[in-house]
Amino acid sequence: LMFLTECPFFSSQQLQDNKVFLSMLNHVLSVDGFYFSTTYDLTHTLQRLANTSPEFQEMSLLERADPRFVWNGHLLREFAAQPEIHRFATPVMHGFITMHSCSINGKCFDWLLVSRRSCFRAGVRYYVRGIDSEGHAANFVETEQIVHYKGSKASFVQTRGSIPFFWSQRPNLKYKPKPQISKSVNHMDGFQRHFDSQIISYGKQMIVNLVNQKGSEKPLEQTFAKMVNSMANGMVRYVAFDFHKECSRMRWDRLQILMDQLAEQQDEFSYFLVDSDGKIVTQQEGIFRSNCMDCLDRTNVIQSLLARRSLQAQLQVSISFLFNKLEEAFSWADNANACAKQYAGTGALKTDYTRTGKRTQWGLIMDGWNSLIRYYKNNFSDGFRQDAIDLFLGNYSVDEVEPASPLHVKKDWKFLALPIIMVVAFSMCIICLLMAGDTWTETLAYVLFWGSASFGTFAIILYNGKDFVDAPKLVQKEKMD
Repeated sequence: LMFLTECPFFSSQQLQDNKVFLSMLNHVLSVDGFYFSTTYDLTHTLQRLANTSPEFQEMSLLERADPRFVWNGHLLREFAAQPEIHRFATPVMHGFITMHSCSINGKCFDWLLVSRRSCFRAGVRYYVRGIDSEGHAANFVETEQIVHYKGSKASFVQTRGSIPFFWSQRPNLKYKPKPQISKSVNHMDGFQRHFDSQIISYGKQMIVNLVNQKGSEKPLEQTFAKMVNSMANGMVRYVAFDFHKECSRMRWDRLQILMDQLAEQQDEFSYFLVDSDGKIVTQQEGIFRSNCMDCLDRTNVIQSLLARRSLQAQLQVSISFLFNKLEEAFSWADNANACAKQYAGTGALKTDYTRTGKRTQWGLIMDGWNSLIRYYKNNFSDGFRQDAIDLFLGNYSVDEVEPASPLHVKKDWKFLALPIIMVVAFSMCIICLLMAGDTWTETLAYVLFWGSASFGTFAIILYNGKDFVDAPKLVQKEKMD
């Protein structure tokens, strides 16, 4: 690190750029949620590991790891070409892991939750949406709930991922930017690739789409439903549930409507179970693929309910009993916070319900606070965060002979001029109010003039919102379109 920031062979500009690159790497590594094991393959579910060959079991952790979930794969690329040093190369997973020892009716068991975040199409909330040409979905996370009891192991797996066609939602200073569906590409190619790979990995797919069915989200829901129908694959089913409409005015009991719709499918999919002798008792035959706009808040609520229902079947106890006995241990709220911080920059919304089964006024207040922080970060710091992720994953490589660094982007004159004009005009408006003129008409004239100037400047800034947000500089992503 000292070499990179003080090397005499670099120009002063390169040394300054290297400091920025190092701060990006430090930022990525400072985010919670990196895990590794030297003895256990964290990148695979129990079911995948149980259905492998003896040859697979003899491979090194690096060779057998699922590349979707190896976040240091770019850093290990030279190790991968040298089998003799594989033992020194440990795959690192990004996501969330928690383990709890629990007791119900005097019976003790271990409960684990593992979320694996994909390193393909990785990024931050508004700059990475939809899919890429290979069918990799943004914010794709595989979550596995594991129960250990007297040597037997049960596993229930779910996935989440952005709506799998080409769309974007770039920040532009507005609280909720309008989603844009690309009109210049063939959506079905990437869509088909996405579900082909999902079927290979998990079997049958039950899509649970939680976006609004009116307003700016409506076209996304309609397009998703239309593409599933056009694909006509019997392995893929689709259910749309307008979460916000159904649960408006604190009517969260209406989530049971969706759970009743999914109950038969969940029973059919079952869960993976292996007994204490290592014999496979049941396999999970399919998976729930849930999404909302961010695949965070609404998604986590539904995934937690599906997981509780699976846990109920495994432990043969009532859902209400689980709420009472495992309120603290059942850490889906912690999982929600981890996934949200990694993608959106703040903790998740609606975690009061996920944690306790009840929606509260305090939970609404905290949701409002987190939403404000998200607004600031998504507009004014996410470009740096996206660049940091791209640098860490190898999507951008520093070129020592590159004459001009992409870090240096000239800002248009209005980037500095308009905010200054707005602040000055607003300040003058306040001064005119506090220091009244000789007549009220004179004061009113000054207030109207400066008020109009500040409001007009603000309107111009908002209209050109994309020029004022913190945008990524390192990779001009086709994948973000």
